[in-house]
Amino acid sequence: MRSWLLAAAALVGSTLSTCTQPVQAQVPAAAQQYRGQLVRAAHSVWGLNAPIAVFAAQVHQESAWMPEAVSRVGARGLAQFMPATANWWCELNKLAPAACQPHNPAWALRALVGYDKYLYDRTPTHYSAFDRMWVALRGYNGGLGHWQREAVASGATQPTRQQVDAACGKARRAAAHCRENLHYPHRILVELQSRYISWGAGL
Repeated sequence: MRSWLLAAAALVGSTLSTCTQPVQAQVPAAAQQYRGQLVRAAHSVWGLNAPIAVFAAQVHQESAWMPEAVSRVGARGLAQFMPATANWWCELNKLAPAACQPHNPAWALRALVGYDKYLYDRTPTHYSAFDRMWVALRGYNGGLGHWQREAVASGATQPTRQQVDAACGKARRAAAHCRENLHYPHRILVELQSRYISWGAGL
């Protein structure tokens, strides 16, 4: 079961952030119509201290707030879930197959914050909230299993987030994928979330 979950995580991560639509420099006008839905979804999963600005920045990066977005490899919707990953997520949450609707903004936003929480809860608890989210985002983009193997490959008993980042490509992940995978959390946490800080808490 664990290997299957890791494989599913890797599947979504390997295809996310490949949307053919360009990421816009500022907050797209389309984002405002989904603000309320995102806030409600985040609060329902993460509580009142949910890092809303992070999630908004992630949607910005994934799809530029276009629910009809489809990547060149078939990732779909605001959250850019692959169909197989959407089905896995629905099975995990005991939802009927008909409920898996990546192009439905409400479903996509709930799935994004829920999957982020699933990943966050599996990150090292001694890390700061910022570093735990960094790891979760690397998992969303490239599979948490890869990160866990790289943590072992770092050689440290309790490697820091930076030590694991430095070990990217030294386990099963091809080194060619490291640039994108390391840039993904940087783009969201360092470059984009400040644009959405008026929406709610950030990290």
